[in-house]
Amino acid sequence: MTVSAILSDHLDQLLHPSVRGDAMTSARHRAFIAPRLLGSLVALAALPVYLAVRGAPKEIEVLFFAWLITPILTSYYLSRTGRLEVAHVLSALALAALVLAVCFNTGGISSVAMIWLIVVPLEAALSASRRVVGFAVALALGCALTLVAVDMAGALPASKIPTDLKLSFGALGIAAATLYASALAFGAESLAGMSKKLLVVEEERYRLLARSISDVISRHSRNGAIQFISPAAESLIGVPAALLLEHGLFDRVHVADRPAYLTALSEAARSREERSVEFRLRRDAARGTHHERAPAAEFIWIEMRCRPIDVASRSVAGDNVEVVAVMRDVTERKAQEQVIEAARMEAERAGASKSRFLATMSHELRTPLNAIIGFSEMIVREDDMMIDAARRKEYAQLINESGLHLLSVVNGILDMSKMESGNFEILPELFAPREALTGCCNLMALKARENGIDLVIRVPHDLPQITGDPRAFKQIVLNLLSNAIKFSERGGTVTAAIGIEGARLALRVSDTGVGIAPDDLRRIGDPFFQAGNTYQRRHEGTGLGLSIVKSLVGLHGGDMTIDSVIDQGTTVTVLLPLSYAPPAMTPSSNVTRLTLPPRADIPEHQVKKRA
Repeated sequence: MTVSAILSDHLDQLLHPSVRGDAMTSARHRAFIAPRLLGSLVALAALPVYLAVRGAPKEIEVLFFAWLITPILTSYYLSRTGRLEVAHVLSALALAALVLAVCFNTGGISSVAMIWLIVVPLEAALSASRRVVGFAVALALGCALTLVAVDMAGALPASKIPTDLKLSFGALGIAAATLYASALAFGAESLAGMSKKLLVVEEERYRLLARSISDVISRHSRNGAIQFISPAAESLIGVPAALLLEHGLFDRVHVADRPAYLTALSEAARSREERSVEFRLRRDAARGTHHERAPAAEFIWIEMRCRPIDVASRSVAGDNVEVVAVMRDVTERKAQEQVIEAARMEAERAGASKSRFLATMSHELRTPLNAIIGFSEMIVREDDMMIDAARRKEYAQLINESGLHLLSVVNGILDMSKMESGNFEILPELFAPREALTGCCNLMALKARENGIDLVIRVPHDLPQITGDPRAFKQIVLNLLSNAIKFSERGGTVTAAIGIEGARLALRVSDTGVGIAPDDLRRIGDPFFQAGNTYQRRHEGTGLGLSIVKSLVGLHGGDMTIDSVIDQGTTVTVLLPLSYAPPAMTPSSNVTRLTLPPRADIPEHQVKKRA
């Protein structure tokens, strides 16, 4: 370890604990303590040699050597209190007092020691305090004026320096003053260099932080124009920071979010309080680590916290207020919020679906069960109630119909459960859709006649065979026909048409019934949902018909669309592939598109087929 390093360590130990963390303040304290301790100790160490050469000292020499204790005391005071300004004031007073005493005994204003009065303000300049420098200047001038006044009054004593030593004493005083002033100059230069070095280090530190952190730091005028933006903007937004200056960033803010963006900046400048805002920002192709799988251009969510600069020093008007902002990418957080919101909505829908299920099942299951129990009890008590054979047959028929209805409800629930759990098996085979549709219409003809509905089918004779599950196809047709007949008024018409459109089979079932409201149309296909308050309980059913159709169509890789107008009717269109392939070969499209175009009039050329 070098001598300078050892001395530096010892000086650091002398510093007050409150200044050790501040490099610049520590340097000023060291610049005050080091020359005083070193100079005083060297002078005291040379005292024996001086006395051996000089002999008995004069009064002025004794005064000087006694004064050498003063720098040590001021240094000790500074190391104990850390009050640099007070220490400089004490040092200036001690030096001025010594100079005044020497000049008073060596010729007054004409003494060569007067040059040391110049050193007093120079020494005070190292304090970096205007108050201390002003005090030192006033002190030096006061000492000079005092000497002039005493000299004019003729109160100065005779010089106590022998004539043969005046020249040597003067040369020594000038040399000492020059050396001390030079030391002060070098100290000032060292402090200036230290200040510049610390400034460079601090700037490099902040520059490193600005480059390293992912958050973007920007400086805005009150109208939002950017005056500075950190390099992190390039990795966040995908463009060089220089292109974002002035209004470059504003041009990338989503049009709908620009008012909120400008309002946050303006409010921060006006109210002098922190403001935060979230907005969407157009981002180009990723150049950093953010969104590496993102497309070439996208909108990301940004959270910006902005606050005014130097609130305490601004005037009340503060027209030229600037704002510093910190921007952060919160796209992932927004996505999580959307997922949570979707989960909440799904939970609400599940709760509503549960409520609908319970309400529907309480009606659909209780009604046939009540009929079965009631009529079976009547048959059991036929002797008491004197029921004849015709009445007993009627009751048995009602029990059978109720049982079949109950079985249909249970089968629908089981089928829907299988489809939702993925356990419903599709068994594709080659079949003729024309015969399948005709057979389903024949099955529904009796129900249509009982409700006073005309059932019309339109099937081309050259309809080719398709590959699919014929059981599922018949279930689709039967559910659509049953719904159409159920929700059509007496005297209405239900039309079932089938044809080829491109590479798909198109099945359309139209009715002239009550129609579906636009709000309900978006939810058609949800399990246990029945559209329309006006006819919700006018018709029996679990609300599973279209849900089953939707699921079966999706399992076949097809599409289902619904067009409806209130009081005019509904048309359900099902498009199925002519050749069904397993999902591993052709992924199924389990998406139902619900549209609301005006319903076209039913063509006049119809072929009626009565059962």
